[in-house]
Amino acid sequence: MPNIISFILCFLCLLSLGFVNGLMFHLGPNMKKCLTEEIHKDVLVMGEYEISEAPGQKTDLVVTDSKAQILVNREDTHSGKFVFTTDDYDVFEVCFVSHVPHPQASHGRLHEVSLKMKHGVEAKSYEGLAETSKLKPLEVELKRLEDLSEAIVQDFAYMRKREEEMRDTNESTNSRVLYFSVFSMLCLLGLASWQVLYLRRYFKSKKLIE
Repeated sequence: MPNIISFILCFLCLLSLGFVNGLMFHLGPNMKKCLTEEIHKDVLVMGEYEISEAPGQKTDLVVTDSKAQILVNREDTHSGKFVFTTDDYDVFEVCFVSHVPHPQASHGRLHEVSLKMKHGVEAKSYEGLAETSKLKPLEVELKRLEDLSEAIVQDFAYMRKREEEMRDTNESTNSRVLYFSVFSMLCLLGLASWQVLYLRRYFKSKKLIE
């Protein structure tokens, strides 16, 4: 029984990873709002957005990485989809920019923006895979769960690598602090010895001590 319960819990956890959380927010006139997300290397990212229209106003969509490289650029857009594949582990920004002509800036209206983003396994089209490979629904679901399991393993491997890097950094920092502390103590001891010898010679020269 415990094994069955564990399997069910793992199954539910895997399924929960496939849910997509949509975002909805308001974008003011002549304003810019950005959403950031960290994504691993070689990951397929797919987004779908919809922006409410406002007369005389334009809205742009720009997706960039931490190096300011533009991955997606849509000018005067209201709805659509975008797809890109990450080249490296990075932080990506999805920005919506509103443009209102200067004379109409005081009469600008709020845009209502909705955004849905998927990446990794979530962005794959398993319906197309079922049609091309002639897989049954259960086989497609098993394939999806297999991909989810692989993604989880990769995430854990990445977390372990980051943990090892942080541990190495901490150990290196501790070693440097230890060496610096020993060096500081030696300097202080040397300075104290020099002061004692200097004062001793000074007092002897003044014949204050023998």
